[in-house]
Amino acid sequence: MPTFDIVSNTDLAEVDNAINGAMREISARYDFKNSESNISRDNDSLTLVAEDNYKIDQVQQILRTHFVKRKLDTGSLAFSQIENAKSNTLRQKATIIQGIDRDIAQKITKEIKASKLKVQVSIRGNELRVSGNKRDILQEAIATVKKININQPLQFINFRD
Repeated sequence: MPTFDIVSNTDLAEVDNAINGAMREISARYDFKNSESNISRDNDSLTLVAEDNYKIDQVQQILRTHFVKRKLDTGSLAFSQIENAKSNTLRQKATIIQGIDRDIAQKITKEIKASKLKVQVSIRGNELRVSGNKRDILQEAIATVKKININQPLQFINFRD
C-alpha cells in the first residue's frame, strides 16, 4: 500500500550556515560599524541583539535573506516581541518550528477527509502518515495539503509504493 509522510523539519546545520553568513554581512556593513549586533542559536531558538529598533529590524531582514539563500523557509521562524536587554540593547527571540503541532495536524487531517479522497491519515507524534491504494490518489492528497493555508513549511517525504 503506497504511503508518504508529512513533516516539518528545518536543517539546523543550514541554519548555522545562514547565521554565519548573516554575521559576516553584519560585520561588513557600514551602518553596523562599532555595533554590538549579533545573532546566536541555542538548540531551537535564536537570539537577535542590536542597539535600536532599526538595527534589530535590519538584523532580522539580513537573517531572512540568508535563510532564503540557504534554501530554508523563513516561515519556520516564529519571532517574539522585542525586549530590553543589558547595556542599552534590545533583544528579540525567534523559535525554529520543528514538527507539526497537534492542531495543525488535525486541520490537515480534516481537510484531506473533506476532499473525499480514499486515503487514511494517521497522526504519529509530530508527523502525519498518509496511505492509500493508488499513487495518483496520494499525489492528489499532496496537492490538497499544499492548498491549505498553513504558516508552517511542510515537507512530503518517504513516498513509497
